[in-house]
Amino acid sequence: MIEGPAKAAARLARIKRLAWLVDGAFRLPGTRFRFGLNSLIGLVPGAGDAVLGGLSLYIIYEAAQLGVPRHRLAQMVGNVALEVVGGSVPILGDVFDMALKANLRNIRLLEEHLRATGGMLT
Repeated sequence: MIEGPAKAAARLARIKRLAWLVDGAFRLPGTRFRFGLNSLIGLVPGAGDAVLGGLSLYIIYEAAQLGVPRHRLAQMVGNVALEVVGGSVPILGDVFDMALKANLRNIRLLEEHLRATGGMLT
């Protein structure tokens, strides 16, 4: 999708904030370990994973709107699928979600694409 630089920058900033909130907004006191709402919402069996999967797919949709190629989008979907499947295991899945941070990984993939193609970064 072709859009002005200001709209694209706003789109990128929005999904970066969302990924941070979901995967890394909080720190475990006394450590460098970060976690996000994913760790809290994921405690709700079934529904939590569905909500989080939807948020992750929204980030991928926005990445597609920013021009990320299909092979990179497929890699992003793979990150989310791994997190959803791994996260579905009771208790251990929540620890897995806290460690994987698929949304922050996907933001890194998006930023790598933008750097490689001379796109904007904020």
